[in-house]
Amino acid sequence: MLLQCLRAERLKCRRAPVWLAFLTLPLFPAVLGTGNYLANQSVLQNGWYSLWSQHTLFAAMFFLPAQFGVFCAWQWRLEHADHNWNSLMTAPVPVRDLYLAKLILATGVSVLAQACIGALFIVSGKLAGIAAPLPPELAGWLLLGAVGGIPVCTVQLFLSLVCRAFAPPVAFGLIGGIFGLLFLGQGWGYAFPYSLLSLGMRANNPQMTLELAPFLLACAAYTVVFAVLCVRLMQQRDIAAE
Repeated sequence: MLLQCLRAERLKCRRAPVWLAFLTLPLFPAVLGTGNYLANQSVLQNGWYSLWSQHTLFAAMFFLPAQFGVFCAWQWRLEHADHNWNSLMTAPVPVRDLYLAKLILATGVSVLAQACIGALFIVSGKLAGIAAPLPPELAGWLLLGAVGGIPVCTVQLFLSLVCRAFAPPVAFGLIGGIFGLLFLGQGWGYAFPYSLLSLGMRANNPQMTLELAPFLLACAAYTVVFAVLCVRLMQQRDIAAE
């Protein structure tokens, strides 16, 4: 059943306009971060590491949470339209599988987003004239950034399930990204789901030492909590009048 749900979700998103946002949003932190790096080279003298700090400052605070917010809101858009919710919940498919298909697809988007950020980072560095070898930590930044994006996606899926309108969950994603860096600056990064994205990417501090066990535990905890909340809410709406 889960594979069938995944195929259905993939077909829904196959030609969706949401991919336009996915293709354009990563360009903004790359352009802004590279411009900021070039304009402040007297201060930012650590090559790739300085460039990464500028790229991720914009990506983790604004653009990635917004990107996840747009995609997760789109995933629920058709279910919220007309009487499609009744059709969805009367299908002979477990509610758990309906939700997991959306979460798996959102997780794939988190991985794909990090791949785009990594590619744009390398291209930007070459265009900026950085001749040093690529930092060996880059793969780790991208991998753990993708992991840190999963709890953000689970929160956004929950918000998009609760709120039928498209814009409010996206706006909350932007607010969450800003507060994520604020929590991180206060040393409370593991206590807020949006901070985990910044932690995984080492946003604005690429040489920060990440405590892997607490990070993975926090990611797993937020993912499980919001996944359970979503499934419970879907089951409650199944018996509610639409």
